[in-house]
Amino acid sequence: MAKLLSIIVPLYNEAENIPLMHRELETQAKKMSEYRFEFIFVDDGSRDESMSVLHRLAKADRRVRVLEFARNFGKEAAVSAGLHAAKGDAVAVMDADLQHPPQLLAQFIKKWRDGADVVVGVREYDAAEGWLKKLSSDIYYAIMGVIAHTKITPHATDYRLLDRSVVDAFNRMGEHNRMTRGLIDWLGFRRDYVHFHAPPRQNGERGYTYRKLINLAMNSFMSYSLMPLKFAGYMGIVILLVSGPLSVFVVIEKYILHDPFGLRITGTATLALMLLFLIGLVLIGQGLVALYIAHIHAEVTNRPLYVVRNELGDLLEDEA
Repeated sequence: MAKLLSIIVPLYNEAENIPLMHRELETQAKKMSEYRFEFIFVDDGSRDESMSVLHRLAKADRRVRVLEFARNFGKEAAVSAGLHAAKGDAVAVMDADLQHPPQLLAQFIKKWRDGADVVVGVREYDAAEGWLKKLSSDIYYAIMGVIAHTKITPHATDYRLLDRSVVDAFNRMGEHNRMTRGLIDWLGFRRDYVHFHAPPRQNGERGYTYRKLINLAMNSFMSYSLMPLKFAGYMGIVILLVSGPLSVFVVIEKYILHDPFGLRITGTATLALMLLFLIGLVLIGQGLVALYIAHIHAEVTNRPLYVVRNELGDLLEDEA
């Protein structure tokens, strides 16, 4: 039987774009007639006519499946719901606004057939993009490149194709405050990349406001790295390394050698150094507490202890 490909399209208030998206998906499916397709549209609590449009599509096209949320839970939840529902041998995720070009699906599938378990769409800068967006994006990826415990691909998007094994591993993860692309990166597996320029949005306004982008960035910092949790401890060490030797110098210079350098250090300055030293000790104590919280965090997130990409023992026994 031909392999099944699942296409997940999370959406929020995309009534005008849904027919255009479905038409493009139909076109690509006809070009790849050797595969079977299912189109999973996940409505994230839309307030426009999106569900009416999806109902009509589902009646007209048996390949269309629709998941309707009771309210707006966010894109990460919508993508996760689609991955839980997908039945395909490979699963692709793309936005409904056509800024993830469906025309590139053939390239994603080719790289998957060539051995990649995860194919990631990487967005290239466009000349029309503002300098503030470019600068903030570059700063974000520079920080993530330093603190992240998982390799981060700059400008990687949610436009991805995942092998069935990756989807099954992802579905075992239990985080609630999640960043989907971060969890997929954490899983590992063999990966390849498709670089693309995003076309202009067809209709409507973008769903990700700057506030949502900031929240996503904060979630990614916590998902990718424990550095924010340990920051107080590192600050305490730095303060202690500075204030400790300086305090010893002040005591020796003023009280033992009786100010041979003529610095005339006041009692207030000495008290300030003592307080700085104590603050360093307190911050180091907080850092130690943070290490315990980090271990609790690792247990509560309930990620699998390991991920097996393939198992050969049974196959070898069958061949014998």
